[in-house]
Amino acid sequence: MRFLLTNNDLQSWLLAVAILVAVIVLLYGVKALLLRRLTRIAPHTDTYLDDLAIKILASTQPLFIFLMGVHAGAQVLSLPPRSDSILQHLSVTVFLLQAARWGDVGIKGWFHHYRLRRSAEDAASTTSTAALGFVARTALWMVILLMILDNFGVNITTLVASLGIGGIAVALAMQNILGDLFSSLSIVLDKPFVVGDFIIVDDVLGTVEYVGLKTTRLRSLGGEQIVFSNSDLLKSRIRNYKHMQTRRIVFTIRTPYQVSKAQLLAVPALLREAVERQEMATFDRAHFKGYGASSLEFETVYYVKSGDYGVYMDVQQAINIFLFERFDEQGIPFAYPTQLLRLDGPEEWMTPARPEEPRAANG
Repeated sequence: MRFLLTNNDLQSWLLAVAILVAVIVLLYGVKALLLRRLTRIAPHTDTYLDDLAIKILASTQPLFIFLMGVHAGAQVLSLPPRSDSILQHLSVTVFLLQAARWGDVGIKGWFHHYRLRRSAEDAASTTSTAALGFVARTALWMVILLMILDNFGVNITTLVASLGIGGIAVALAMQNILGDLFSSLSIVLDKPFVVGDFIIVDDVLGTVEYVGLKTTRLRSLGGEQIVFSNSDLLKSRIRNYKHMQTRRIVFTIRTPYQVSKAQLLAVPALLREAVERQEMATFDRAHFKGYGASSLEFETVYYVKSGDYGVYMDVQQAINIFLFERFDEQGIPFAYPTQLLRLDGPEEWMTPARPEEPRAANG
């Protein structure tokens, strides 16, 4: 009498177990061999593909290898239709999940490498790759989920249609959150600013520290973190000082009215000389602008060949020191706020009163 289990004799079961063990050993062996060879080769190559392949191979789950062995061993067995169907669906599901895991690790690793490589040259990559990576990984898992449901016989066409109707209701209820999400994508694609830019939003100024799916965070000059919702941020007027290539500078010098004509005519020439001595400045004009309330006003315009505020302050400081020295050499004083008080009135008010003469006494 032969031993039977689910219509399979002992020989069939032993063959199935042998195939299971062989497949598991084979898959583990291939994985270990590839990892060993790639680990040895990767340090000597310039490409990132071998490093990425190591990460993807290392993410192979033991459950996947085991079920692949079970599936291979079950091919020599005569299983009931229901058991065979469950095993088929389970094997396909595990394979899809493992494929999703490989894809997730690959996408995450590639975008991380791209961000590190480009962050020094293009700060926008820090923002765009993070958002695009999230979108790509989300899309991958959604596709895998639909394929798993389809594998179990779920009508995904009806499901997708139902999700579309439900999505409209959810979108109406979450319109503020979705608005911030789409604003985030707009920031990523249009790049009005990127991480590291110094911007001014209305009366708030600071350095962009983080651009997320819902909020953007600035680090102010005072050190505190300022958080904006992405929608509110894009509705505001944004001034991005990181993209400045030059600065137009206008400054005014004042002298008192008591200067001579020669000194007055010398001031514009001194202003021009002060600017032209600076390598990072381009002179535009210097004029006797007009008569102020208590001084003569001279206006100078020049351009700084850099958007860096520190460079501008260095140039302006050098100009101020030069003017201080040359004005002192030529005896030209700087004006300061003064007021002249003038008293007008009847002439007799200005004449000291005379003492009255003594009257003669009547006899």
